[in-house]
Amino acid sequence: MKKMIMMFAVLLYSGYLAAASPSVDHSDPQAAFFERISSLCGARFTGQATFPEDPGDAFRDQELVAHIEQCEADEIRIPFHVGEDRSRTWILSRVEGGLQLKHDHRHADGTPDEVTMYGGTTQHSGSDLRQSFPADVHTAMLIPEASTNEWFLELSEHATRLTYYLERHGQPRFEAVLHREPQIEREQ
Repeated sequence: MKKMIMMFAVLLYSGYLAAASPSVDHSDPQAAFFERISSLCGARFTGQATFPEDPGDAFRDQELVAHIEQCEADEIRIPFHVGEDRSRTWILSRVEGGLQLKHDHRHADGTPDEVTMYGGTTQHSGSDLRQSFPADVHTAMLIPEASTNEWFLELSEHATRLTYYLERHGQPRFEAVLHREPQIEREQ
């Protein structure tokens, strides 16, 4: 009888803890992935393009910076800089049925570029470390040659590396490997 009471108390207490503290449903890889990225709000990742190896590529030999800057319950904004070019922001959003990745391109004055808000929505559960975003209808209409694009975001297990990868027609098109910079405590 004592054992049964003790087991009941343990179950009741663990249920209380589960209800008292918000947790990620790790059985939902998309929610877990979104929470992993969101938990890095304020982090800055730097690196370079590792593919293509075409010396004429505009991203080649440029410092690439992704800064996880704005984190809301259903949207994370990640400005992505290519050298001095600050025109790009990745927008990761929770949408019905999954996650969505959009590419917001702006002119220096903040007005939208003619080619902006392209991207895709997850079609598979992925994992808590990696999600893929096949091109959506808007992208296919905006950039017909990108209709087969599939973007991938991958975070290393300890969140020290962020990889952005793009395929077109099932073939590698672009990859950037970015490493997390140590966060410096700022004096108040």
